[in-house]
Amino acid sequence: MLGTGQDQPGGLRERKKARTRASIREHALRLFREQTYQGTTVEQIAAAAEVSPSTFFRYFPTKEDIVLRDDMDTRMIEALERQPTSLGPLSAVRAAIREMFTSYTQADLDLLGETTALTMTVPEIRARAMNEFARSISAIAEALAKRAGRPADDLAVRTTAGAIIGVVMSITMPWEDWSNDRRTIEDMFERIDRALALLEAGLPL
Repeated sequence: MLGTGQDQPGGLRERKKARTRASIREHALRLFREQTYQGTTVEQIAAAAEVSPSTFFRYFPTKEDIVLRDDMDTRMIEALERQPTSLGPLSAVRAAIREMFTSYTQADLDLLGETTALTMTVPEIRARAMNEFARSISAIAEALAKRAGRPADDLAVRTTAGAIIGVVMSITMPWEDWSNDRRTIEDMFERIDRALALLEAGLPL
């Protein structure tokens, strides 16, 4: 539903920004496929998307961020906020991840598979991914804190968020496995859910 006339320009601006961001990412991934990640420059991506290099950097601080910055965290946090408060934090996160996964179309999953493979196999993106894991801990901590009525820097909140991301990291590593097997995105989400179930059960061995 459209809001008041005052809200519409902002909405139009946001939609235009989203289209520009999507265009830059689409052209970048196409160029990565055609001439490899290392063989593609920011200038080439900007030219293909018909924007200036300075505009590129307003949307993506680094070339690696084209691969790493997707809407997964946003979808998961929004799904987490929809979970009933009767669920414990880990049950709510597992339910949110399942909801997020089912929201993906096949095209979304294909794109996620492509960017995941790049993350696992390109050293520069691997290194940058560590920053993204740290960002994800903060995002999950904020969402869990809101559910629990605690501050985001609460020790228990940060510990829980860190444990969740630690599980995700343990499932998606070791990186080199992704170069040699036929693991699918579906497999990865299923393994993450199983691992979070172990965490929820107190990590029985």
